[in-house]
Amino acid sequence: MTTSPVRLALGSAIGTTFEWYDFMVYNTLAALVFNHVFFPEALPWMGTLLAFSTYAVGYVSRPLGSVIFGWLGDRTGRRHVLMLTLALMGLTTGLIALLPGYARLGAISPVLLVLLRFLQGIALGGEWAGALLLTAEQNSETAMGMGATWSQLGPGLGTVLSAGVIWGVTRSMDAASFQDWGWRLPLFLSMLLLAAGWVARSSLSEPPQFAERKARGEVLANPVGAVLRHHGRSLLIAASTRIGPDVLYALLTVFSLSYVTQTGEHTRSAALMAVFAGSAWGVIVTLLAGRFSNRWGAKRIFLVGTVCALPAAFVFFWCAASHQALLLGFGICLGLSVHALMYAVQGALISQQFPVEVRYSGSSIAYTCGSLAGGGAFAPLLMVTLFRATHLELSISLYVVVALLVSGAGAMLARGTR
Repeated sequence: MTTSPVRLALGSAIGTTFEWYDFMVYNTLAALVFNHVFFPEALPWMGTLLAFSTYAVGYVSRPLGSVIFGWLGDRTGRRHVLMLTLALMGLTTGLIALLPGYARLGAISPVLLVLLRFLQGIALGGEWAGALLLTAEQNSETAMGMGATWSQLGPGLGTVLSAGVIWGVTRSMDAASFQDWGWRLPLFLSMLLLAAGWVARSSLSEPPQFAERKARGEVLANPVGAVLRHHGRSLLIAASTRIGPDVLYALLTVFSLSYVTQTGEHTRSAALMAVFAGSAWGVIVTLLAGRFSNRWGAKRIFLVGTVCALPAAFVFFWCAASHQALLLGFGICLGLSVHALMYAVQGALISQQFPVEVRYSGSSIAYTCGSLAGGGAFAPLLMVTLFRATHLELSISLYVVVALLVSGAGAMLARGTR
């Protein structure tokens, strides 16, 4: 069974969009209301810190998901794994929507929240590589750029959708109602999105690069072990490219919401609209970067994006201090645009470091462990801690710069193709 390129692209992009919608709704709610709903007895800054801790749990569990689903993906195929991760993500998000707060369950409530967030991270840890390879492996290994871009639209589109929905909900009710029950509405919407994603992926075919190897019986018995034994250098290089973009993304889409609202620089509505606009513009940049990646190479575009991203954190804080919503939007749009320049080609860059027989496992492990080891998982926590300790935005900007330099160094060492 073969699937048209349009349907493949749609299935890859829609699935990752809906899963990232779930993930980003959680992240946004962690910045806005979870400190009140699940940690009400803590001081305001400590409540934010605890809420961001649940954000980090979703990243800590990703490597486990990458190992489990990476092994399955290299053994049984890409499509079946994608259906499984989609169902798991939808189920956990629906349960979070039904979870009573601290006022009803006491300490059990945040414990259950952490457990569900853990399962959500496992699902996302196995999702990314499968969606990426579903389209990337339809082409030759020297022409994977645009095919690998479709799944990379997921974070941008998911952020646009989540920010738009939460903005609409917050505008339709007062702050007390949103904190009491309104925050559950964006999570309930996820169940409808799950059904649409399931339909989009249900009839997709396996990519030829993997299907041909499986038909010849060339599937490895232990692909995860093969990655760790024979592809350690590729794993480290690929993982390093995750660090800088993740930290920059955490600053612009998660930490920014709590920073501008708690410091009184901007309203919650203005911050959400800025993230919405920046994410929408980032989707356009992602498509443009993917379009040219086959011609110029993923490695070259990634390095250009890294250089352009270095001043982004400084510009963001300058714009945030202006008290002007348009400038705040400009700062976030600029940052998310250069992030998109890196992220659009990151999938192709990472997957090109591994041969077909271990590509799902290698790409998944590199992608998830890169975020974890580099601090992307704990970036909002570190940013809150740095700002609490120094009261200087400069400390956060320098943290972002160091992370970007690490990723740039990794990309310089990466194997690149055109």
